[in-house]
Amino acid sequence: MTLLRRARSGKIPEEIRCAAVEEGVAPEKLCESVAGGRAVVPRNRKRRELRSVAIGEGLRIKINANVGSSRDRADVSAEIEKMRVAVEAGADAVMDLSTGGPIDEIRRMILAECPVPVGTVPVYQAAADAASLGKSFVELTADDFFAGILKQAEDGVDFMTVHCGVTREALARLVREGRRLDIVSRGGSLLAEWMEHNGSENPFFEQYDRLLGICREYDITISLGDGLRPGCLADATDRAQVHELMTLGELTERAWKQDVQVMIEGPGHVPLHQIAANVALQKRLCHGAPFYVLGPLVTDIAPGYDHITSAIGGAIAAWSGADFLCYVTPSEHLRLPTVADVKTGVIASRIAAHAADIARGIPGAIDRDNRMADARRRLDWKAQIELSLDPETARTMRGGSLPTVDEAVCTMCADLCAIKTSQKAIRRG
Repeated sequence: MTLLRRARSGKIPEEIRCAAVEEGVAPEKLCESVAGGRAVVPRNRKRRELRSVAIGEGLRIKINANVGSSRDRADVSAEIEKMRVAVEAGADAVMDLSTGGPIDEIRRMILAECPVPVGTVPVYQAAADAASLGKSFVELTADDFFAGILKQAEDGVDFMTVHCGVTREALARLVREGRRLDIVSRGGSLLAEWMEHNGSENPFFEQYDRLLGICREYDITISLGDGLRPGCLADATDRAQVHELMTLGELTERAWKQDVQVMIEGPGHVPLHQIAANVALQKRLCHGAPFYVLGPLVTDIAPGYDHITSAIGGAIAAWSGADFLCYVTPSEHLRLPTVADVKTGVIASRIAAHAADIARGIPGAIDRDNRMADARRRLDWKAQIELSLDPETARTMRGGSLPTVDEAVCTMCADLCAIKTSQKAIRRG
């Protein structure tokens, strides 16, 4: 039985019990959320040593970090190091988005070493396999697509992004309304090209039950991809995006009937004032299924700083009800991220997630902030560094600019330290 089926049976699966301990919630409550589709615990049945990570309603906001090679940068060791750094920085899941080089080797090495759930976008496998055979992507058959999914399922992938909602009808709506930036999802654009060339429907939509059969067999969580997500503010919340979301809501119900766990992926680039509405729309149309958002980025003009634009949008999205933030690195729109970019992206998303956890009233979320306030009042630098989201960076910054006279203060205020002064002015007890 799949985890979803077991959760519905009345007994609490061990994976859910472990995740509940991590969350500090009652196992019965988490089991009820999983059974109702409002939370997921991704885990391929072939994976044994794996941290139980719960994503969804009433839980801490989780962070995903993308790694993976490209045709121009295919260094296996670099991608493994990115995975390690992402997990060390606090990522709750990792997606391998490799599109070039030895992608099977990269995926299998990540799966062998990664202690958190691992996701993929299997259509990239199909594209890479076609290129290795000297074939065009549009020459592939539905069987070729599903062969890649089956191979990754057998390897142990825990969740898969599949763009089932990129249908011919959705594409027709995109064309009729018009877009400034068309399709920015790699998977979505590949499928759109395949559908146009072959005059056929999206095989992942047309043969959705076949996909669900594989997910059920390996207990894979399906992440219904947003292949028509907006790639610029001008395209946010348009007909194509909303039509795809409506389709994903229908596919969610079909997956639940087959005992398959589901997440829904969302935009993208969204102006601040539309983020809350996007989250509310997803929750309504997709029946409360966990919402997995890329960013969202709140402006299009910050290349090199898109981890910041993403963190702003991510905090608002998570506060509004999103459950899972896909990080964005400073390299977004510019290059394949470096190891340093990966760490920066994870920390930025963790800041957004933590801020949202506090705003949502997640039990215990503000405790660490309160301890930090106490440490600052005591001028306890060791505690301040240990409580920070990135102690390594905090320690380096503090150590690189120590005060020359009074080590209790910092070099910004020195003898004008407000905390020391206020302790003279405000006497307690």
